[in-house]
Amino acid sequence: MQREEIAILDVREEAIFATGHPLFAANLPFSVIETEIYRRIPRRDTLLVVYDNGEGLAEKSLARLEDLGYINVQQLEGGLKGWEQAGGEVFIDVNAPSKAFGELVDFKRHTPSLSAEEVDQLISKKENVVVLDARRFDEYQTMSIPGSISVPGAELVLRVQDLAPDPQTLVIVNCAGRTRSIIGTQSLVNAGISNRVAALRNGTIGWTLAGQKLEHGQSRHFGEVSPENAELALSRSRSVAARAGVKTISFLALREFLEDKDKTTYWFDVRMPEEYAAGHLHGFLSAPGGQLVQETDHFAPVRGARLILADKEEVRANMTASWLAQMNWEVFVLETPDNAFWLEKGFPENPVPPFTNKPDLVDADTLSEFLRSDNELVVVDFAPSRQYLKGHIPNSWYALRSGLDEAIENLPSAEIYILTSPDGILAAFAATEFKLLTNKPVFVLKGGTKSWVEHGYALTGPGDIHAQLASPPHDRYRRPYEGTNIDPAAMEAYLEWEYGLVRQLDRDATHGFFVL
Repeated sequence: MQREEIAILDVREEAIFATGHPLFAANLPFSVIETEIYRRIPRRDTLLVVYDNGEGLAEKSLARLEDLGYINVQQLEGGLKGWEQAGGEVFIDVNAPSKAFGELVDFKRHTPSLSAEEVDQLISKKENVVVLDARRFDEYQTMSIPGSISVPGAELVLRVQDLAPDPQTLVIVNCAGRTRSIIGTQSLVNAGISNRVAALRNGTIGWTLAGQKLEHGQSRHFGEVSPENAELALSRSRSVAARAGVKTISFLALREFLEDKDKTTYWFDVRMPEEYAAGHLHGFLSAPGGQLVQETDHFAPVRGARLILADKEEVRANMTASWLAQMNWEVFVLETPDNAFWLEKGFPENPVPPFTNKPDLVDADTLSEFLRSDNELVVVDFAPSRQYLKGHIPNSWYALRSGLDEAIENLPSAEIYILTSPDGILAAFAATEFKLLTNKPVFVLKGGTKSWVEHGYALTGPGDIHAQLASPPHDRYRRPYEGTNIDPAAMEAYLEWEYGLVRQLDRDATHGFFVL
């Protein structure tokens, strides 16, 4: 059955988006439209519905999208307020569809779990237990359960028997909060592994709220998979995928999808990023399976689109697809082609539109000379706030493109402005509007801040002490489960929100989810 496609785009910054939005709204801030739109919305005639909450960004985004060649763009009448007045359910936080689905899985299947106190006792008594952390490796390194091993979610079924060869070993799966613990644990249950399995209830949040200490900077991770366990995992994963109604597609049959101009198709390689970089199929983007399930709204904003998953071992694709199918996606697993086809190395650059007005450029050496001699010069950095705080060109100011007029008011007066961003591309797109608002000479740092570093110049940072913020850092919503200095009240509130998501799904009634 042909599914109608739609992408509902919230064009506010992420921290504002997180305060409330429809369930299937995807966050695509006006600030980064040019650098993200072609990758995230590949088909130009997709129905796009843009909205804000009265900030004036929807109108600007609609006009920009039409300039970029999108021919079916509409504005949501009344914006977010209009949605609410029409009886639409509003969800807070980010990745709401995936988190709500995880809670539905737990509600329907009663996914086994243990409290932080119970798990701590098992570890302290050196019981026959292994703790597997289903988050990204960088999250695991920030904070982890003592003795745990990093096994990002889609890797669990493939690797669990090598990590817990004794069928009497209790396997505990954790994440920072709830979703990836639930999905990871239920993946192992669905696959029928012989070990007893349990989620760490409420993840590292629950661990912290229980007053128990976390580890930091750990590097334990999974090893190789034995051939016999790889075969076992393949059989198990195929069974789960078949039960979920997942379809397979041959490599040769991909041509039909490539030629289909009336349907959006997303092509994802669900292996670990380092495997992808070492060699992948042409046209497939890296989306590690656990994160694809967790952040589907980011990777695939077009509801009703088709998803093709690739994985040399097939296990990760099967398990990822089984969850996506239950989340009401049309998803296919690619029958693994010969090794000779996995030829592309590294990560492809994001496709970006050509510049309507090419900016005036300045190189890093010239900027360095300017900074030493010209007190009427201001450098403005459009990097993500997290990256700016980590390190930036000395005396540069952070600004958000979506609030450019307010940002300019907060900047010191200057006769010349030089704009930068990590690679210079976003700065170049901001240059025309910046020049119109200031009526001053505006230049863009050629190659961006990366070029500054490559030329041997130092960055200032990290931290807030050197930060000069012309805009509030609304581009990033700080999750209540990341970092190590979160207010316990915020953690408690986050858990309460997750517990209430099943009731919200009932009220929303648009999701189409089912649970095996």
